Amino acid sequence: MPRPLSATIHLDSMRHNLARARSCAPTAKIWGVVKANAYGHGLERGARGFADADGLALIETENAVRLRELGWTRPLLLLEGIFDVADIALLHEYGINSAVHCIEQVKMLEYTKLAGPVDVHLKMNTGMNRLGFVPSEYAAAHARLRAIPGIRHITLMTHFANADELEHPRLGIREQVRRFQLGAQGLAGERSLSNSGGVLRQAELAEQLSNDWVRPGIMLYGATPGDKTAEQYKLRPTMTLASAIIGIQQLAAGDTVGYGSRFEASGPMTVGVVACGYADGYPRHAPHGTPVLVDGVRTALIGRVSMDMMTVDLTPIANARVGSKVVLWGDGLPIDEVAHAAGTIGYELMCALAPRVQVLEGALGQPA
Repeated sequence: MPRPLSATIHLDSMRHNLARARSCAPTAKIWGVVKANAYGHGLERGARGFADADGLALIETENAVRLRELGWTRPLLLLEGIFDVADIALLHEYGINSAVHCIEQVKMLEYTKLAGPVDVHLKMNTGMNRLGFVPSEYAAAHARLRAIPGIRHITLMTHFANADELEHPRLGIREQVRRFQLGAQGLAGERSLSNSGGVLRQAELAEQLSNDWVRPGIMLYGATPGDKTAEQYKLRPTMTLASAIIGIQQLAAGDTVGYGSRFEASGPMTVGVVACGYADGYPRHAPHGTPVLVDGVRTALIGRVSMDMMTVDLTPIANARVGSKVVLWGDGLPIDEVAHAAGTIGYELMCALAPRVQVLEGALGQPA
């Protein structure tokens, strides 16, 4: 019998969240972002869950090819572009769009005879300061791409640093849009600006923010990019990490739990041992009090998370027993809440899911 730990992927929630993105930006086409193995959900499941997307965007060239092999026929976009001259042949062969964010990528395209038409997305650095041409250099990069035989469509693209905070004191969306408009002035091409935060802010920024394509990522997986909760944004969780109680201990006042004896009982209490640890992707640094559901009742993590196990307070759950169901995040327990308690973000928890965790599929709210 397998260990009682599994991650259930809710394809129905993935479809719901995609529809939610479309309702927020109804005039734009959608790149469903499936980088990092579809945020830990599995690339093939990402393709099925976002089957209604206008295109899929990712980082890994080999996974773009794999999506074609899986039968995906709509557009694909490499968000970081090509990494080597050898990648260029794949762009036409597999019909893959490529971001272009630096002069080295422009030169690779200039020096390589393209086998057929290729579409690119020219990235502008409007303050994120990761990838992209600064506004003053953008038009020149555009002109060089335009002069390359075989370059067909050039989409104009940027990325928001603080889309979760409309009035960010250092760099807000409006300022990044202003910089983008300045650098792209007079240039032809579709516009692709918004990540999840921008998509969810579209109604508030209708006058400033114009997209032909949007690139939602985390919202498609039922977590929030910030500001409001996923529930407030009408998003549904797409991954439920669930386990079971595999052991019970009765503690008296002064007894301690786990490595380092960091938790000390203040009085009699019941402790449950859960089959999940940091080797499964649960954050080792999650502190006492991190929320957990046992048989649908909210309780808390106690003690230090170990490699294969963690301990929770069963005192509030009268009928808890070996075999009681434990939800670590997902259905009934927002992943963002767990992430916040652990001092991280939901993205990291999803992506950290370990290969040894059994992955199932099932509708939200129903047994896998």
